[in-house]
Amino acid sequence: MRIAEARVIVTCPGRNFVTLKIITDEGATGVGDATLNGRELAVASYLREHVVPALLGRDPAMIEDTWQYLYQGAYWRRGPVTMSAIAAVDMALWDIKGKVAGLPVYQLLGGRSRAGVTVYGHANAETVDEVLVEVGRYVDMGYRAVRVQTGVPGLTTTYGVGGDRMFYEPADAAIATEVEWSTERYLAAVPPVFARVRDEFGPHLRLLHDVHHRLTPIEAARLGRSLEPYALTWLEDPVRAELQEGFRLIRQHTTTPLAVGEVFNTIWDCQRLISEQLIDYIRTSVVHAGGLTHLRRIFDFASLYHVRSGSHGATDLSPVSLAAALHLDISIPNFGLQEYMRHTRATDTAFPHTYRFEAGYLHPAEEPGLGVDLDEQVAAQYPYQPAALPVNRLEDRTIHSW
Repeated sequence: MRIAEARVIVTCPGRNFVTLKIITDEGATGVGDATLNGRELAVASYLREHVVPALLGRDPAMIEDTWQYLYQGAYWRRGPVTMSAIAAVDMALWDIKGKVAGLPVYQLLGGRSRAGVTVYGHANAETVDEVLVEVGRYVDMGYRAVRVQTGVPGLTTTYGVGGDRMFYEPADAAIATEVEWSTERYLAAVPPVFARVRDEFGPHLRLLHDVHHRLTPIEAARLGRSLEPYALTWLEDPVRAELQEGFRLIRQHTTTPLAVGEVFNTIWDCQRLISEQLIDYIRTSVVHAGGLTHLRRIFDFASLYHVRSGSHGATDLSPVSLAAALHLDISIPNFGLQEYMRHTRATDTAFPHTYRFEAGYLHPAEEPGLGVDLDEQVAAQYPYQPAALPVNRLEDRTIHSW
C-alpha cells in the first residue's frame, strides 16, 4: 500500500479549519487537522508546497519514519506552522492504520486506561451573577469541571468573555481588533469571583481559570496565593513561558496548581518545566505539537514527573483534532483533563464524527480509525474567511501579551 494522493482542504463552517486528507492506492483514507488559529493559510501552503509532494509513494504504515522524515529532514525544525503540518500527516496516518487494522486508534495505543475522558467547559460572562448562571448551566449538562472567566470592571473587553456563551471565538474580524488590559484591575477582580462560585457550587466541582500569559511571575504568584482558598484545579498560562525560570518564582509563593503549554510545539518547549516539576498539567495539543506520535512522547515524559495531561481543545481545533485527542486521552496513564468547547452545528455537519458526550465524559469512537471524517461537499459550501486574533494593549496603549 502506498500514498497515492493527499488533499489540503480549507473550509469555514463558522471558523476556519485546515484538513489534510490522505488517500492510498488501495482506497484507504485518513484525515488530519492542520489548523493554526489566525495563520491557517500559512500551514495550508506549507502542506501543499512542501509536504504533500514528499508523501506521494510513501508507505502509510511507516508512521514514525514519516514523522522523523518531516521533522529531521526539513532542517528548519519546530515552530507552529511546521508542527501543525506534521500533525495533520500523523493524524491521517493513524486514521488509516486503524482502518486497515479494523480497530479504533486507542486500541493501537494500548487500549483503555479509563472509562471516559473527563472534560471541562467554558463558563464566561461579564458579571459575577451572570457567570454563576453559566456555571450552573454546565453543571446541569453534567460537566464535572468548568473554566470560569468574567469581565473586569473598568475594562470594555476581557479575554474569554464573548457574545456567544457556548461558541466563543476570539478570531472574529478580518483585521486584528485591539482590546484593553489592566493588571491591577484584573488582580482585584478575580478572587471575589471564585469566592462566589465556590460558595454557590460547593467544594467538589473542579474550577479552572485562564490568565492567558498576561502576568509577571510575581503577579502570578500573588494571584495564585489569593486563589488558594478556592482550590482551583489549575491556573492556566499565568505568564509567558519563554522565560521558564519564572515558574520557579511562582512555585515559591503558591500551591495553586499550574497548567501551561497550548502554544508549545515540541517536547523541548516543556522539558524543563516538566523535569523540574514547575507545572502540574501540560496543555500541548495534538495539532500544534506534531500529532499523536509526538504528543504521546510528551505525555510519557511528563508521567515520570507527576505531571498530567490537560490538552488544549478550543474551537480552533477541528473535530478531527478532538477525535484524535480523545484516543490518546483514554489510553495514557497520566490523563488529567481535556478541554471541550463545543463546535457549531455547521462544523459538526462538515466533520461527521461518532465521539459522544455523556455525564461529564467524552467517549472516543469505537469504529476503526479516528472515527471522524470531512464531508467535502459540505465543506465546499463554506469558503475561507479571513479572521485574525485580537491585539492587547494596556490602558496607556502599550502592546501587551494577548
